Amino acid sequence: MKIAPEHPARGAFVYVRQSTVDQLANNQESRLRQYGLADRARALGWTDVTVIDDDLGRSGSGVNRPGFERLLAAICEGRVGAVFAIEVSRLARNGRDWHTFCGIVGTLIVDEDGVYEPRHPNDRLLLGMKGTMSELELSLLRARSIAALKQKARRGELFFSVAVGYVKIGRDKIEMDPDLRVREAIGLVFARFAEMQSIRQVFLSLRAERIALPYVSYKNAGQPQILWKLPVYATVSNLLTNPVYAGAYAFGRTGSRTILDDGHKRVVRGFRKARAEWEVLLVNHHDGYLSWADYERNQRLIADNANGKGMMVRGALRKGEALLAGLLRCGHCGRRLLVGYHGTKGDIGRYSCDAVRTNPSADPCIAFGALRVDQAVGAEIVRLLQPLGVEAAVRAVAEREHAAGEKRRQVELALEQGRYEAAKARRQYDAVDPDNRLVAAELERRWNAALAAVRELEDEWRRWADSSRPP
Repeated sequence: MKIAPEHPARGAFVYVRQSTVDQLANNQESRLRQYGLADRARALGWTDVTVIDDDLGRSGSGVNRPGFERLLAAICEGRVGAVFAIEVSRLARNGRDWHTFCGIVGTLIVDEDGVYEPRHPNDRLLLGMKGTMSELELSLLRARSIAALKQKARRGELFFSVAVGYVKIGRDKIEMDPDLRVREAIGLVFARFAEMQSIRQVFLSLRAERIALPYVSYKNAGQPQILWKLPVYATVSNLLTNPVYAGAYAFGRTGSRTILDDGHKRVVRGFRKARAEWEVLLVNHHDGYLSWADYERNQRLIADNANGKGMMVRGALRKGEALLAGLLRCGHCGRRLLVGYHGTKGDIGRYSCDAVRTNPSADPCIAFGALRVDQAVGAEIVRLLQPLGVEAAVRAVAEREHAAGEKRRQVELALEQGRYEAAKARRQYDAVDPDNRLVAAELERRWNAALAAVRELEDEWRRWADSSRPP
């Protein structure tokens, strides 16, 4: 008899786990079977039965599992006479060390098929075979699934989600969102970047003019819904760097790394790969908001604007009076010349190469004052542009009017959509049975909220019209 008197004298621990949230929602019978092991433990003679279900929704592939750690701590303390699990793989994918450890402390392992004593060679062999087969099965299933996903991605037909501005057609195609407001808002971001050539400046201009951008929300029963809010920097950056908006299909842009965090294995996902490391890149896959050539030009500008990427990139312009900041390079080492300001007011610029600072053993390069150089270059620029002064002034006025027109267009589209939402809310309210007060009250609240949003947009329109009216 494998169950000795010493085993029921200690507790029985039932370990319950399902690997994913989807299994929690759809595989309820499996979870009930696992909880049912508590009754089997009592039938086998245990009175002290503890159910550990802290790891529901957690994979057994090595990530942090508090329930498993709690079980392991109880075994180390000698409080566990038997561990009950629906199958050995519920405990650990790699079961060899686990079975050996249970054998040392005298803990039984019980599943639906039988009772195992890890100290017995036959049981230890059987447990090892079960664990090995489970590992092999999992590896084969994962490899086949990943291969199928990559095969579909190579055809440009794999979509886990769809970027805002696009909608999914069927199961394997996307096209531009039919909502005109969404398309024009996204197009405005690319137009602003072509003008300003800086993600931050585009972000600040949109915030200053209070132009909202669309985003996708899945809070409505998991269904995608377009909502609007003032942009944050990451929103603008993602729009300008995502190749999908240039009509390209890209797969494998991000990867994962495995690290040790407080002695635990942790998988860090989402780090960006270089374009050469992307697994799939299909240009001209669908209609884009800009051409692929414009997208590549934008990426070069964004890379050049990164001040933290070393001295071989141009860097973004910062505060200061120097005219040629970021444009001059050292003729000896090729590094970008830095600008420093001196004087009693801190307004006297000086260009210098910092080769000695970064490499003390290097020979000093060049350094010179900015005043005469800036004056000479500035005078030459004025001489060349002077014949175009009137044309430049007219163009500046036209660009200002165009920017005002963009703002007006966004407010008009938002107001049109707001009025549609208010009319829709009214139709829903009119269609409900008045006696059903629970439903009618909620629909009335939604209608009032839609009307309030329309009034706010109308006020914004009037404020914009008053501010743009010539004196």
